[in-house]
Amino acid sequence: MPLSPSSAVSGWLLVLLCAVSGAYCLWRSGRSDGGPAAAGDAVMGLGMALMAVPLGTGGGWQTPLLGAVFCGAALHAAWLLRGGLHHAHHLIGSLTMVYMALAAGSGAAAGQGHDHAQGAGLPLLTGLLLVYYAGYVVLGGARLAAVGEGGASAHPAAAAGPAEVIKACRLTMAMGMLAMLLMM
Repeated sequence: MPLSPSSAVSGWLLVLLCAVSGAYCLWRSGRSDGGPAAAGDAVMGLGMALMAVPLGTGGGWQTPLLGAVFCGAALHAAWLLRGGLHHAHHLIGSLTMVYMALAAGSGAAAGQGHDHAQGAGLPLLTGLLLVYYAGYVVLGGARLAAVGEGGASAHPAAAAGPAEVIKACRLTMAMGMLAMLLMM
């Protein structure tokens, strides 16, 4: 089933946003202020970019490759949980990506294609994930807006430091996850 032009454009915009966020996190993971969380964010952003590529009919290689990558990311996030619950979002994100890869694979097997895997997921689980990511986006956006208001100066962009850029990248990836879940 061919993609409509608007669907293809929005798909490529999602790819671009996730790839830029993932690339920034990858760059940050090599710096002293990076670390395991930055590496996890990089895997998530770049994997989401790969999953969001509008292929139309889907490829048989995507489900096993993405499933393996995100299962590995989930194991890594589970390992990091021993240091505190602040890595729980990475675990939820990785498991969500495994779920979407499997759902997209089952939709492609049913002839619906990668980008049209309606009905391939479990409605209750998809609904719970939508609620989680919608809440994450709303709360994350409100926190970023509060930081912007509190640090307002003649040049508001100058007030944004690395911590705010990291939060904006995570917010972008959560919005991407929300969009991908809505497309299921």
